[in-house]
Amino acid sequence: QVRLTESGGGSVQTGDSLRLSCVASGYNFRYYGVAWFRQTSREGRQLLAGVGWRSSGDYEYVDNSVKGRFTISRDNAKRSVDLQMNSLEPADTAVYFCAARSTRGEVGLYAENYQYWGRGTQVTVSP
Repeated sequence: QVRLTESGGGSVQTGDSLRLSCVASGYNFRYYGVAWFRQTSREGRQLLAGVGWRSSGDYEYVDNSVKGRFTISRDNAKRSVDLQMNSLEPADTAVYFCAARSTRGEVGLYAENYQYWGRGTQVTVSP
């Protein structure tokens, strides 16, 4: 059974940083595509960043909306994928989800591309 567990959320102030971590169990992690999404009450799940694979090896994708502030990193030995978030803004307030899919290749850009999800971790950024 595939299980994804997020941690690292919390309440911070504008300009602060947070590092979210997702630990995976139950499958061969290194062969799965992974990503971080977020969701608010008004919007569906938005892709923030993902790790894909090409013939040259793993590569990171970061959505333009958070590029320059968010980075993603993957550690196959630890079976984890982290999301480093800097210069946080109130608009970043959301529930953040880790996702995985058994298709290894280009980063999936949409929530429906992913089969497995964590339960989410809340991030709240105050002015």
